[in-house]
Amino acid sequence: MSPSDQRTWAVVAHLGTLIASILTPLIIWLVFKGRGAFLEDQAKESLNFQITATIAAIVLSIVGVITFGIGFFLFLPFGLAWLVFIIIAAVQSSQGVLYRYPLTYRFIK
Repeated sequence: MSPSDQRTWAVVAHLGTLIASILTPLIIWLVFKGRGAFLEDQAKESLNFQITATIAAIVLSIVGVITFGIGFFLFLPFGLAWLVFIIIAAVQSSQGVLYRYPLTYRFIK
């Protein structure tokens, strides 16, 4: 796969999470596995971030319930950070830079 195609699919792996969260990077990683190191790395990175963000959202929901709704105010900064990190990752991937999401546990290595 050409470097240009890898960058394009890496951007899709990051931005596609805005529509289909974990599914987009998972499908891209499984379909294009072994076709390009850059794409495979970025698809796994996006997938790891989405798994971590999903776990964090579940924890925030539990905190919101336990605190009788006060914890739900944490969803605004969490959602903004999630969106900003995805946009930064897409821009970096489009330039061919290996992006690493902050505060992300690497479930898939």
